[in-house]
Amino acid sequence: MKPELSKYAITILERRYLKKDSHGRVVESPEEMFRRVAGNVAKAELLYRKDRDIRAIAEEFFDVMVQLEFLPNSPTLMNAGRRLQQLSACFVLPVEDSLDSIFTSIKNTALIHQSGGGTGFSFSRLRPASDIVSSTGGSASGPVSFMRVFNSATEAIKQGGTRRGANMGVLRVDHPDILSFIRAKEDPGEFANFNISVALTDRFMEALERGGRYPLVNPRTGRTVEEKDAQEVFDLIVRCAWKSGEPGILFIDRINLYNPTPHLGRIEATNPCGEQPLLDYESCNLGSINLSRMLRRTARGYEIDYRKLERTIRIAVRFLDDVIDMSRYPLKEIERMTKGNRKIGLGVMGFADMLARLRIPYASKEGFELAERLMAFINEKAWEVSRELARERGPFPNIKGSIFDRNHTPPVRNATTTTIAPTGTLSIIAGCSSGIEPFFSLSYTRHVLDGYEIPEINHVFVETAKEEGFYSDELIGFISSGGNIMERDDVPDEIKRVFVTAFDISPDDHVRMQASFQKYTDNAVSKTINLPPDGTEEDVKRAFLLAYELGCKGVTVYRSGTRPGQVLTCKNTLYC
Repeated sequence: MKPELSKYAITILERRYLKKDSHGRVVESPEEMFRRVAGNVAKAELLYRKDRDIRAIAEEFFDVMVQLEFLPNSPTLMNAGRRLQQLSACFVLPVEDSLDSIFTSIKNTALIHQSGGGTGFSFSRLRPASDIVSSTGGSASGPVSFMRVFNSATEAIKQGGTRRGANMGVLRVDHPDILSFIRAKEDPGEFANFNISVALTDRFMEALERGGRYPLVNPRTGRTVEEKDAQEVFDLIVRCAWKSGEPGILFIDRINLYNPTPHLGRIEATNPCGEQPLLDYESCNLGSINLSRMLRRTARGYEIDYRKLERTIRIAVRFLDDVIDMSRYPLKEIERMTKGNRKIGLGVMGFADMLARLRIPYASKEGFELAERLMAFINEKAWEVSRELARERGPFPNIKGSIFDRNHTPPVRNATTTTIAPTGTLSIIAGCSSGIEPFFSLSYTRHVLDGYEIPEINHVFVETAKEEGFYSDELIGFISSGGNIMERDDVPDEIKRVFVTAFDISPDDHVRMQASFQKYTDNAVSKTINLPPDGTEEDVKRAFLLAYELGCKGVTVYRSGTRPGQVLTCKNTLYC
């Protein structure tokens, strides 16, 4: 069976994923790539049952991938069955307050990036700038200064010859250097290999609510060095996020409220896109179900095929658990933590496509309710499979002392099972909308790889126009040149209502959708609150506060046109 791939998907696979010979020539087809990955990952089954028919399991793995119903994270597609065999996407490394620890982390970062992974760090343990260095009598340079060293090291390492490295830098809001951290990316040329997020504490949010002050604490001494006005700090975060999309924010105490293994430590950082909070030295394997392929057509239109979805979940969870055993880890500490907690992150892509097929507007009560219902189903079934795997293979080794170590709680194989990733490149391969994002535009250009541009027109709209009988070449030409369907009398009102795009959706409704998915997601949710160029600081502020109110674990706001190298640009000059 051959996968249904667009020419753009084939180009990306050839550039990044498929095997090449010593001369750089592609020597593998997409079908062969899926065979390679399925066969390699299925070998993990023999660790638990020597008589296991791994060919049958490999065939199940192959089927869901080749039909683009489920795809694992990029390092698994790139590396499974090949020399690197590093299959994880997300890593968090500790950065302790010593030169030895800092430069050990830089070395380990280089090893991870070389193997195709991304890294997250908390710099909150580093003493602030101008603090004393007792061994030399000099002054410390502070977290932001050391971030530059990490950024430079990342620039020098090409990830396995396929991807440029990505980092997440996190600093607690109560660190004395928090203001310089918030401003770190005001210059667009600075920290090109970093996303940055401020870790907001509940204490800070309480001070913000009452209009009060909160303490800044030197991590070296544990002493309060000064107090800041919470509103002033929050306003600076809002202003910088409005200007450039950064920093994002993490609600760090809420993240730790849902930490499944608190006996092993507090979570301080996430992966580069923020959806995967991890302990020091943890990694996580992610994968996404293509919701646009979880539909069946009836006489009344499309409906969700829950039987197919459940079958896909069952295969995907087993696949991701097998990936943990088959991966070759860049550090022994990472292997120990990853196999000890066995975190996996099953998520979704193609959600906007699904809503359009079901004729449900994205920003509607019906849309939010479907998101909750759908994710509740995925989470419930994922945990069912994890419990079955625990009976078959044993629970995750660090379960004693975890939140699952309670009377009458069935053991589970994995400390977490669900995550909503952004699926940027994977969604191009799968031919669907990315993650849980709305349609960015009905016609846009996607900038990927090194200067490669993909002009796209929404294929679901084209197919719908043909199904509903209002398709014309003139209409498609109008949309391709940046025209707005709201101006067209030949497009039915119901279709206009369904095919809304990112800038038609209020910041509040963007956040409500993220919160709807977060309610039933173990880890976190990657979602961008997209604002048009004329979005205001008040929009950013409202999105941040609503995200906290509705139970999100973090949030990122991006105002279109405020950053060079923007991934998506549309042709409608009103918005771009």
